[in-house]
Amino acid sequence: MRRLLLVPVVLLLAACQSEPPPAKPLTPEQSAALKPAGVRLAGLYEHACKSCHTVPDTGAPLTGDRTQWDARWAKGEAALLESTIRGLNGMPAGGQCFACSPDDYTALIRFMAGRD
Repeated sequence: MRRLLLVPVVLLLAACQSEPPPAKPLTPEQSAALKPAGVRLAGLYEHACKSCHTVPDTGAPLTGDRTQWDARWAKGEAALLESTIRGLNGMPAGGQCFACSPDDYTALIRFMAGRD
């Protein structure tokens, strides 16, 4: 009898842990409409990140577009933080955010990568 009771529970747990739907690309307009919830982080994002991460021609992954961020995210948060601090390709060191701490960068990366 106990085994019969476990089957529905196991099926319910499996359904809750299913894969999320596949990521869909965002338009630049959809990306530009996104902003971090906190006032401080929103200000940092507006002044240092948004001008590149909402314009496809810059080569930067669009904010919130998981189709562009997922491969980068797979490298790990530490690698993304390191790339942000050192600069990468056309992005200058620190993304020119002179007021950002490592925790700010981490929060901004998580936001832009759609992981907040």
